[in-house]
Formats: sequence, C-alpha cells, structure tokens
Amino acid sequence: MCILAPTPPIVKGHLDLRVTYAVVYYSTIGLHRLVQLMDPVLNPYSPGAGRPPSALVGRDMQRQSWQVALDRIERDRTTQPIVLYGLRGVGKTVLLSEFSRCANERSWIVARVEAGVGKSLREALGEALHGPLTDLVRPSAGKRLLRSLKTAVSFKASYDIIGTWNFGLDLSDVGGGGADTGLLETDLLKLLHDVAAAAAEEDTGLAILIDEAQDLGDDELAALCSIAHTAGQDSWRCVFALAGLPSLPRILAEAKSYSERLFSFQPIEHLEDRVAALVLTESAANENVTWDPDATEHIVREAAGYPYFLQQFGQDTWNEAPGPRAITLTDARVGVARGQAALDAGFFRVRWDRATRSEQRYLRAMAADGDQGSGSGEIATRIGRKVTSLGPARANLIAKGLVYAPEHGVVAFTVPGMADFITRQPEH
Repeated sequence: MCILAPTPPIVKGHLDLRVTYAVVYYSTIGLHRLVQLMDPVLNPYSPGAGRPPSALVGRDMQRQSWQVALDRIERDRTTQPIVLYGLRGVGKTVLLSEFSRCANERSWIVARVEAGVGKSLREALGEALHGPLTDLVRPSAGKRLLRSLKTAVSFKASYDIIGTWNFGLDLSDVGGGGADTGLLETDLLKLLHDVAAAAAEEDTGLAILIDEAQDLGDDELAALCSIAHTAGQDSWRCVFALAGLPSLPRILAEAKSYSERLFSFQPIEHLEDRVAALVLTESAANENVTWDPDATEHIVREAAGYPYFLQQFGQDTWNEAPGPRAITLTDARVGVARGQAALDAGFFRVRWDRATRSEQRYLRAMAADGDQGSGSGEIATRIGRKVTSLGPARANLIAKGLVYAPEHGVVAFTVPGMADFITRQPEH
C-alpha cells in the first residue's frame, strides 16, 4: 500500500523540482520509509492523439520536405502536395502539427482540418480560414485581401444560409464573391484561389492541412485533387498536406487517375531501434535524467518502434521510477506492465467496444493472422460464412476506422498490436 504524503516544506537553497515524495507502508512488517519518486509534473512523455513529443526525432526527411515546399512557394515555384500515410499511432498528426507550426512561424495563412468529424470539407475549410483571414483585416488592406474576404463571405453562404461573416469592412464595392454556386469544386476553387492571391499580396502563402483524409467523401477527394492540380499548374501560393491511413494513396488514385503523379507520397512507419531509443533518452536528458541501456532496450523492444507506445511506456516508467537521476531495467519492466494495462483499458478497448458482437467475431478471425492482414476468404472460412454475407460487417469496420483495405480482398488492423489485444479477450 502506497500513500502519498504532503510535499515537504521548500527550504531556500534546497529546492529540487525533479523529485516528489511518497510514504510507503509495509503492513506485514510495520515499516515506514521515505522514497523519492520522479516528479510527474516534469514527466517529458506525452501519449495522446497528436500531442507533440518533447523530442521529435526520426522524421527529419518529412520535416525537411515541408520546409523545402514552403521555401519554393515563397519563391513563386511550384511544389507537390504531400501525403503522409501510415497506421494509427505512428505520428502523422504530430507531423501535421509541426507543418502547421512551421507555416505559422512564417505568418502564412493556415487552414488545418480533420475529416470525418461531422463536418463536410466545405464547412470545415470555411471555418478554418475565417480566423486567419480575420487576423489580416486592417484599414490598409490590399485589393486581393479585400477580394478574398468577399469571396469567403459568399463561401460561408454556400453552407450556412443563416450565419454571415462580418470582417468589419465595407465590401460592397469590392470585387470577388461567387463562391456560393453549391458546386463544391467550383466554390472551393474560387475560395482557395482568392485566398492564395491574398497570401501572395501579403508576401506569404496558404497552407491547407487535412488529417484523416481517407474519411473524405468521393466528391471531396475528387475536388481536392483537381484543385491541387490547378494550383500547381497556375503557380498559386498554396501548398497542401494530407494525412491518413495506409489506404489513402489507393483512395486518392481512385478519385483521380493522375493522383500518383500529383502527390508526394511519404509513408510514416515505426521507428528504427536506434531512433526509438533517442525518443526516450533525449526527452529524459532535458530533465537531467538518464536511462540505463538495458532499460532503454526493454522499452524499445516492447514498443516495437511505435511512437505512441514509446510515449505510453515512457510516461508510466517515469512515474514508477524511484529516481532521482536514472531509470533502471526494473523501472522499465514496471512501466511496460502499467503502460500495457493503460493501452488495453483505453487505446485498444475503446476500439474493441465500438464493434458489435458480429463485428467482434470478424475481428477475432482476423487476429489469427496477427497485424499482417487477412484475406476475406480466409476470414469467411474461419467464421463459417460466405464472403458476400460478411460484406456489411467489413464495411462497418472500415467506416469505424478499425480496419482498412491495403489491397483488394485483404483487410488489416489500423492500429498495431490490435491482434494481440483481441487474443487476450475472453470469448462470449
């Protein structure tokens, strides 16, 4: 039994923020002792959807390609839109956040949206652009900026006939508008063209960032590909970045036949062992804490190089370590055990519970193949059903984001380790 005691009084000259204290009571022998624990407030690890790690390592190529894209746009040169694709938990959203930060540092107009959250692409992009455009409003606004504001007002009317935008300027004698035909590609093309022109007038650029892009509708994907194509052909000051599951390149190719030449496709995969170790050690070094090599090796092996798992195991190891300056193999083993329990209770459990009983049977049949993917025919054989009868369950699981189709006739889990979690679940 462990009971947290009040933090000791702070004595001038003896403040150490890296440790906190706990009174440990051993009921069997009646002993008490004071144990130093790592301060959870200073824990440098942060598992969570898209939460930036304290040490973003192993993604230098993607970050560099984005910097080059911004540089090229600022010099009125064209650049390919970027597509990041990979399993959940590999850091795609973190990279989009990094892309957004870099563009914002250059005072670009940035619209960042997430598909599949109850808003159409039309509405999501319109609302995302309102704030950045508002920030540019001033009495001395140039003609292109004023034009983009009027076009944005008309675009708002295309999806919200009640709500109106008022940028605090009289736009009655300003050209622009016309982004309210109701045709997505036409309206979005007009909006992004005028906003990109306003960005050029401000000597910046426009960045459109879309997460979970595999959840866009067919018409939205087709419109986005067409507009990105036009932006490149006509040298707009605009760059696109999309992120999604491994199926995203195929989905884009189905939307427009030229997509394989339009985008720069960049797979985001698990980290190599050496890089994964740096995620742990560099984060701790910022707090003057070191990892014993065997402790690092244990976490890296158990996390299999997946950034989300590294953050989860790192966080729980830190919180369980006596400290104050080093993390040992014993600490790492406890951290992995607690981290795995946390993943089972949250990361995996919420996905498993979203599936119906029949869908869980489908997932259990997939789990026999691990995380490598399963053929639809083999799944049907294990369940004892015809392939065609399992079509609705398969479609529902894809819609819920639990599985994806890497190729025709094959399905795979969207999160690593899901197969092992399922095998640990009792059958009903």
